[in-house]
Amino acid sequence: RHEKSMLFHSTPVKPESLEDLWENLSLKPANTLQVNISDSLSRRVINEVWQEQTIARLLQLVDLPLLESLLEHQEIRPQLPQPRKGTGYVITSNYLDREILKAFSDSQTDEWLSAAIDCLEYLPDHMVVDISRNLPDQPDKADTWKLLLFENIGRYYSQKKEPLLSHASEIHSGIAELLVNGKMEQSLEAVQLYLKLLDSQVREEFRRLLYFMAVAAHSSELKLQKESDNRMVVKRTFSKAIINNKTLSRGKTDLLILFLVDHQKDVLKIPGTLHKMVSNKLVALQKGQDPSKITGYTFCQKLDEREYRSNTEKTTKDELLSLLKAIDEDSKLSDKERKRLLGQFHSSNPSIFMQYFGDRVTNMCV
Repeated sequence: RHEKSMLFHSTPVKPESLEDLWENLSLKPANTLQVNISDSLSRRVINEVWQEQTIARLLQLVDLPLLESLLEHQEIRPQLPQPRKGTGYVITSNYLDREILKAFSDSQTDEWLSAAIDCLEYLPDHMVVDISRNLPDQPDKADTWKLLLFENIGRYYSQKKEPLLSHASEIHSGIAELLVNGKMEQSLEAVQLYLKLLDSQVREEFRRLLYFMAVAAHSSELKLQKESDNRMVVKRTFSKAIINNKTLSRGKTDLLILFLVDHQKDVLKIPGTLHKMVSNKLVALQKGQDPSKITGYTFCQKLDEREYRSNTEKTTKDELLSLLKAIDEDSKLSDKERKRLLGQFHSSNPSIFMQYFGDRVTNMCV
C-alpha cells in the first residue's frame, strides 16, 4: 500500500478529465492494434468512462426520473478498522485476537466458518475479542461456534446506521419493479451495474457479507432458528444493513434482498454489454474522435443538421396534407363549416392547399 501511495502521489501531473483529453488529442486515427489503453489514457479518464457508461446502460434498463443521486455519487473512504495510536496491552491484544481468528479460519475447510470470519474484519475490536476468547476447544462444538458468529455478525449489522446500498436509492424501486414483472435477466444486469458504482471498499464489505448470507441461508447448513427457514432468518437479520429505503415497500425490499442472496455468485460480475461499451469508447478516444459523439449505446437514430431539417419539413408537410384531406373528406362537416376550415387552412398554408386541390382549386370557394 505504501508503494502504491508513493506511486500515485509522487508525480506532480495534473489529472485529465474527458474534456481535457479531447482538447489535447490528435485527430489523426491511431492504430488500435499497437495502442495500449493503460499507457495512452490516464487512470482518471478510464474511470470516468467506466462510470459514465455504467450509468448510461443502467438508465436504459431502469426508469429513473432523477439523475442527481447518480451524478453526485462520491467515493466513500475505506472504513476498515484502523489501529489506534499509541502502544499498550489492549492494542496488542486486539491485534492478536484478529490474527488468531485469521489463523483459525485458514485452518478450516468449512465454507461457513471461513465466510463468517471474513466478515469479522469489519466488526469493532471489542466484539472480535469476545468472539476469539470463545473459540471452540472441541470439534463437536462447531455448531455452537457458528451460532455465536452468526449472532455477533447479525447484532453488529442490525445496529449499523448506514446501509451498504445507500447510494442512488431511487434505483431500488426500478430494479424491484423489474423483479415484480418477472424480468430476471434485466434485473440481474441492473443490479450488476448498480453495484459497479459502489466504492471499492464498500463493495468488498458487501461482497463478504452477501457471501456469508448466501452460505448461512442454505438449507443444508445448521438450523439458525428452530421454527424458521434459514433463508428467512438471514433476510430478517441483515435486510436493513443492505437496504433501508423508506420509499420502498416491505414486500419489494424483501424481494430485492432475496434476489441478491439467491444470485450471490453473479451480482458482482461485470455485464458483457458494459465491457463492450467501455472498450468501444476508450478505443474511439484513442483515435481522437469527439467523446460527445461516442455513446456506446443508442436511444435514437442520429441525424446531421441537413438531414434533420429535411426530415422535419417532409414530416410537417405530410401531416398538413393529411389534415387537409381529413377536412375535405369529412362527411359529418356541414358545407359552411368545411368552407370555414378550408379558408383558415388556405390562409396559413397556401402552397399545401394548392398542391392538394390542384386543378380543383379554381372551383373551391375560399
